Amino acid sequence: MLTEALTTDPTCDTGTKLFRADGVPVEWRISEGYVPYPEALEAMKARAAAVADGTVSEQVWLLEHPPLYTAGTSAAPEDLLSPNRFPVYDAGRGGQYTYHGPGQRVVYFMLDLRQRGRDVRCLVQGLEGLIIDTLAAFNIRGERRDGRIGVWVARPDKGFGREDKVAAIGVRVSRWVTFHGIAINVSPTLSHFDGIVPCGISDQGVTSFEDLGQLVAMAEVDAALRTAFERRFGATADLHPEALVSAA
Repeated sequence: MLTEALTTDPTCDTGTKLFRADGVPVEWRISEGYVPYPEALEAMKARAAAVADGTVSEQVWLLEHPPLYTAGTSAAPEDLLSPNRFPVYDAGRGGQYTYHGPGQRVVYFMLDLRQRGRDVRCLVQGLEGLIIDTLAAFNIRGERRDGRIGVWVARPDKGFGREDKVAAIGVRVSRWVTFHGIAINVSPTLSHFDGIVPCGISDQGVTSFEDLGQLVAMAEVDAALRTAFERRFGATADLHPEALVSAA
């Protein structure tokens, strides 16, 4: 389980380090509408277990949630500032409190690290990298910060040294298979983050594509995400319609 920031390793960003040697594509799934968090959590767990058993392929699942807060294993009770504002769920991932809601692209990854180098550090750097690549497609400069997981945008307009978080990362690894993933703020209601101390960081802010002046459709973000994922993790394949019968 990932519970703290990891040291950046330049070798993790080179070549095809996170690619599968056998080239088997990852199933690419996009859900319409808002997916309730408990349903998503159970579906992730089931899919990750099946990937570990070798009975299904890896999957990347893109979705939106209704407004809610999730608590990671390191969440401090005092960081939940408005406990009655939205439903609060124990996520079972590393990290602290975060917000999910409409206008935020959540991406869950059920990836088999046995096929991808068994390196959690490189996994996290790969996820940060694909976020940075996605932002760059819309002329947004995202940056890593040592000691802090996620992707940040400098905000000199707010003062010296100020920066805002544009995307969060929280993953768990069980039997070398990942679940949970990333959340990219496209056009969420940013005031909804006021009910928590996001990721336990109180001295910096939260931003979004919209807040940064980039008005883009979710489908455009999804296309950029897929390109960035394939650059860093390898091939994807569209979800077959018959697979939608099961959430797993």
